[in-house]
Amino acid sequence: MLKKYLNKLLIEAGCDEAGRGCLAGPVYAAAVIFPKTFKHSLIKDSKKLNNKQRNALRTIIEKEALSWAVGIVSAKEIDEINILNASFLAMHRAIDQLKIIPQILLIDGNRFNKFKEIPHTCIIKGDDKYMSIAAASILAKTYRDDYIELLHEKFPMYDWLNNKTYGTPKHLQAIKEHGITDYHRKSFRLI
Repeated sequence: MLKKYLNKLLIEAGCDEAGRGCLAGPVYAAAVIFPKTFKHSLIKDSKKLNNKQRNALRTIIEKEALSWAVGIVSAKEIDEINILNASFLAMHRAIDQLKIIPQILLIDGNRFNKFKEIPHTCIIKGDDKYMSIAAASILAKTYRDDYIELLHEKFPMYDWLNNKTYGTPKHLQAIKEHGITDYHRKSFRLI
């Protein structure tokens, strides 16, 4: 089971993003604050769960968290500020929506741009270590997947239902045949 907290005395928000390496669509991030007593044996890194498990856990996370939020940065914004800064901005947008102000942020990864005056700790593979970060990864992934499934209805030729806008051979072939959409990240090497 993942760790419940880094510091028992502080209000912690776990943060993670989804969609950073994709060729199209926004990057999503989430922030989650759990009660210190919360535990759930199935919550783990969203990449280690299937779609059904992630969606079931999303309901539990939203019900049990003291506060949670999702932040989004569009493909156009990604092209303007780059994907690393867009990932940080998506996390900032999620944190800014929390109904409780955290005293520390647990960030998945090795870098982060400071948010207001809230201290943060970067944790490599944090979504595989801390429950709040794993929960944030689940929320970011499921909310992004829901959006990409809607986009797939408009652009079925790119197979976004299955590849979630990652650069699979089918997606790359569709770009060659049909060009790009307004949702593609033009700053990425698309071919």
